[in-house]
Amino acid sequence: MYQLQGASAYKKDLTNTHLLIDHLKNPQEKIRCIHVAGTNGKGSTSHMLASILQEAGYKVGLYTSPHLKDFRERIKINGLEIPEEFVCQFINEHKSFFEANDMSFFEMTVGLAFDYFAKEKVDIAIIEVGMGGRLDATNIITPLVSVITNIGLDHVQFLGNTLEAVAFEKAGIIKPIIPVVIGQYTPETKAVFLAKAKETNSAIYFAADLISESYPSDLIGDYQIHNKKTVLQTIAVLNEAKEFKISTENIKSGLLKVVKNTGLQGRWQQLGESPKIICDTAHNKDGLEIVLNQIKKESFDTLHIVLGVVNDKDLEEILTLFPKKAKYYFCKPNISRGLDAQILQQKAAEFRLKGEVYNSVSESYKKAVQNAAKSDFIYIGGSTFVVAEIL
Repeated sequence: MYQLQGASAYKKDLTNTHLLIDHLKNPQEKIRCIHVAGTNGKGSTSHMLASILQEAGYKVGLYTSPHLKDFRERIKINGLEIPEEFVCQFINEHKSFFEANDMSFFEMTVGLAFDYFAKEKVDIAIIEVGMGGRLDATNIITPLVSVITNIGLDHVQFLGNTLEAVAFEKAGIIKPIIPVVIGQYTPETKAVFLAKAKETNSAIYFAADLISESYPSDLIGDYQIHNKKTVLQTIAVLNEAKEFKISTENIKSGLLKVVKNTGLQGRWQQLGESPKIICDTAHNKDGLEIVLNQIKKESFDTLHIVLGVVNDKDLEEILTLFPKKAKYYFCKPNISRGLDAQILQQKAAEFRLKGEVYNSVSESYKKAVQNAAKSDFIYIGGSTFVVAEIL
């Protein structure tokens, strides 16, 4: 699985996915979907959409990745994780097919999600892509609306090392005559999206230009401002199509109850007060830039940063973002992809980031809490897996 293995788990085409959905008798054709792609924000956007639709009274499936603590977090209906019994039965029933066709972890999970949503007869399912879009295993659906949150340079070994190349991969989820909502864009990516929408004869909506209203949310990270605009435009498209009836009150209530309704964790999540402790799953340049700028707005005496990353991360790109006047606690997430904490410390020193190495994420976190005064600030991040171990 990519979450643990990295590049070796990546599949470069949809052949296996098509084999799988044929074997499962095409469950994706029995559900209405919203398809969500993007470099950052697709998880938050998916959860906000699910929460709003739940508040409108619909039975809502939600498929996201990766998980933080429990595999079943990836597949939910109205905030409740898929039952363990369903997962085990699905695997047992189809195990010989999976083995005969060398199915990847992600492909099996996508099949499981579609099968579960179809059997449970959800009113709508929010489907988040795993990586990219064009060749992602989720890209065998014909959604009611496609959503692309933003474009940044992440997973460049798979998606390309220019914004245009990454946008092309993400734009692969745009389907003929299906409307598409774009969150943030640049001149380079806008041109790619417009060309793809013209090719597919799809109505295209740039949320950043169309949405001016804003509503409060229990997701308080600065980056949620853009995600909320994307969500509001997507809801407007659904309402315009008259497939669903979603009121302003549903929107307001849904945005205030995202965590309660869907169980989302790890997005500017506060774990303590005095000292204030924040964890966030931001792990690439664009995401970390926003989070670290938000930290600058906080009032504190000393900043403590618990930091760990995976071994395929471009360290020069992200370490230059981190503040030099902070006390660092370097650690290795407890997965095979985790980067050795001593290597991280050595590389960080090149950017004048100073701190100690610890044997585990939990040890580094405990030391930060022990060292911090009540007037200090503790940030935990660098990787989804670091946050997962703390939670």
